[in-house]
Amino acid sequence: MSNPALGAASVPLVVRSVPIDDPGPLLALLPPAQALAWVHGGDGLVGWGHAATLQPSGAGRFDEAAAWWSRLASSAVVRDEVDVPGSGLVGFGTFTFADDAEGSTLVVPEVVIGRRDGTSWVTVIGTALSHLPLLRATAPPAAPVGTAFADGPVDGEAWVRLVAEAVAHIEAGDLDKVVLARDVIATTAEPLDVRAPLARLAEDYPSCWTFHIDGFFGSTPEMLVRLERGLVTSRVLAGTIQRTGDDARDAALAGSLARSSKDLEEHEYAVRSVAEALAPHCTGMNVPEVPFVLHLPNVMHLATDITGVVRDDAGALTLAAALHPSAAVGGTPTLEAVRLIAEIEGMDRGRYAGPVGWIGASGDGEWGIGLRSAQVQPGGREVRLFAGCGIVADSVPADELAESDAKLLPVRGSLAPR
Repeated sequence: MSNPALGAASVPLVVRSVPIDDPGPLLALLPPAQALAWVHGGDGLVGWGHAATLQPSGAGRFDEAAAWWSRLASSAVVRDEVDVPGSGLVGFGTFTFADDAEGSTLVVPEVVIGRRDGTSWVTVIGTALSHLPLLRATAPPAAPVGTAFADGPVDGEAWVRLVAEAVAHIEAGDLDKVVLARDVIATTAEPLDVRAPLARLAEDYPSCWTFHIDGFFGSTPEMLVRLERGLVTSRVLAGTIQRTGDDARDAALAGSLARSSKDLEEHEYAVRSVAEALAPHCTGMNVPEVPFVLHLPNVMHLATDITGVVRDDAGALTLAAALHPSAAVGGTPTLEAVRLIAEIEGMDRGRYAGPVGWIGASGDGEWGIGLRSAQVQPGGREVRLFAGCGIVADSVPADELAESDAKLLPVRGSLAPR
């Protein structure tokens, strides 16, 4: 639900964006409370404070959010002296994977600092004219202390059996692919300052989108949808192999990944689901026939970048709703896969594998998939880490467990001592 006292459409927001000198590392500007982040390769958006909030729920959560955002944006008084994607009115959001889960949220911050292609700016948002904040790096966050890791409700051995069960469903013809996830619980001796793992993730994985909204944080390599001035882009990742750290060995592994029938099959399902979901909203779509291999520090993925020109007035939230859940995080066919996930996975995904990102006043924005992610639990001393794997007929359960461990490494590493 929206909070009228914090800027619902009946109380117009006043928004001002002005250019500034380069403020340095964006994440270093964040205060410890109400921090928001969306950073990629040093550029992006950070913010803090709550000028307006919405907690949509149910199967219509995306429609509810889009309608609320449209009302908010149409009533806002905006003075934007920068006029680049991310300036002006901006909201940060995260949505649950499942329709019946609680936790989706859309937040309009009071202050946003942005940088894009050498241009930096500050935006202030409120119900009246606000003074521009004094921008300076905050005190460095305390590193996580005494981090210990343990299995979630489903341990590794039990999860291997679940993968075998999923393979049996696929072999029986119930579905073609299902994505199964697991969680690991991290416990810290002191409440976590999420800015510490954020900085570590942004440093170690600059080619990913490092994010934080309401305790949900991570670095995702997968862009669900970007809408920018009529151009739609979606990056599909499916098919994974762990890196060894040896360049020659990794080059050979990349070649084997590109030829793997199991991984190519999994990738094809994911690409097809995204292309079919975007097609009604786009013209002139470009869907490459052959994926490329995306190299990350810990793993390599088969990747395909799909592009198109938006056909109608659909905004980024509407496109995200059309795409979620894709075969990359749900399975194929979608309904059967999501039903099987709810039946056998044994955990509440929360926001894991749901859309996370930002939206601007025009409806443009960037929404990634909440992968390589974690949720800070109330109290701050417990963190749920998530990872998932696409299961097809050729999947080997023990190999899928190893792949999930590789996908947990980024967030695990961000919570470990240097």
